[in-house]
Amino acid sequence: MSDHTADRLRGLVAAFLRTHDPGGDRVGFLRARFDAGLAWVHYPTGLGGLAAPPHLQPVVDAAFAEAGAPDNRPRRNSIGLGMAAPTLLRHGTDAQCRRWLRPLWTGEEAWCQLFSEPDAGSDLAGLRTRAARDGDDWVVDGQKVWTSMAHEARWAILLARTDPAVPKHHGITYFVCDMTTPGVQVRPLRQLTGEAEFNEVFLTGVRVPDAQRVGAEGQGWQVARTTLMNERVAIGGRPLPREGGMVGLVARLWRERPELRTAGLHEEILHSWVRAEAARLAALRLRQLVAAGQPGPEGSAVKLSFAELNQRISGLEVELLGAQGLRHDDWVMHRPTEPDLLGRTATYRYLRARGNSIEGGTSEILRTVIAERVLGLPAEPRVDR
Repeated sequence: MSDHTADRLRGLVAAFLRTHDPGGDRVGFLRARFDAGLAWVHYPTGLGGLAAPPHLQPVVDAAFAEAGAPDNRPRRNSIGLGMAAPTLLRHGTDAQCRRWLRPLWTGEEAWCQLFSEPDAGSDLAGLRTRAARDGDDWVVDGQKVWTSMAHEARWAILLARTDPAVPKHHGITYFVCDMTTPGVQVRPLRQLTGEAEFNEVFLTGVRVPDAQRVGAEGQGWQVARTTLMNERVAIGGRPLPREGGMVGLVARLWRERPELRTAGLHEEILHSWVRAEAARLAALRLRQLVAAGQPGPEGSAVKLSFAELNQRISGLEVELLGAQGLRHDDWVMHRPTEPDLLGRTATYRYLRARGNSIEGGTSEILRTVIAERVLGLPAEPRVDR
């Protein structure tokens, strides 16, 4: 039983702030916060935490926010914070956690995810990128696609096939790849919105030290499942206040622009608001399970709900605005430093939301996961096993 309480953690934050200026050096402040165990409070001591209960994390975050402390720019490094970190904590060695977790949390080193391939998106286990052992290194050759923020990342979580002679789920190994290594080439993929948030990545003779292998050789699929379950929570279960996210934009528009209102749209907004609030509360509960080290298939339901809600609400916003909702702010191709859904136009949100039902597992695949692993329905026939 932990002896940590909300009052005790507030006291630790207050003591920390007495000796560390939140308005001073940003990175230095974040490093010190990590070393004090006030980053991920539920992580082990020495790895940014105090082994405290996960439900106390919002208490610490709120205390720092109230003091005007800098955050770690979570939107820029959502893959590192939401996917790589929990995977390293569960499957990585102590040396790997100590090397990567601190600069990951402070935002000094951004991460990306080298999983999907041109012929292995929804069928991720069918990946063709190869890794061959060469002394203390692995030599990796292949292509990855739809890699969010690869142009900003220093590190990548990487899946590669190390044994093509066994069934496809068994011959995969999980690595951490340095994106500055010779042979790594990142090319932008221009999207429907006009920008290039995603990339394709070519790996040609890339040497990855065996010390950067996470988990046992050939056990990458088991490690990847931890990442995938956390990914779906990271995408669909982000912590939000009531009326946070896109539903808040539409609700505010409804209140501030009475001339746009119709009876039919009023009913649609009410339905969307209720569904968004139910999804927010479900995501909050699921994040607590994930923080406690219990990510499960329920994350698929949260992510599926997130995708459908975003598409429904973004369409509602465009309909509410009428002709004004068809204006797009910028079609010039650029590569963002961090995704910004809420700070753009209604048209941008409508277009970008189309990808929510594809990224992080397609909605079709997620429905299969929910049917088989949550509801216990009979599994679909699989000829590839």
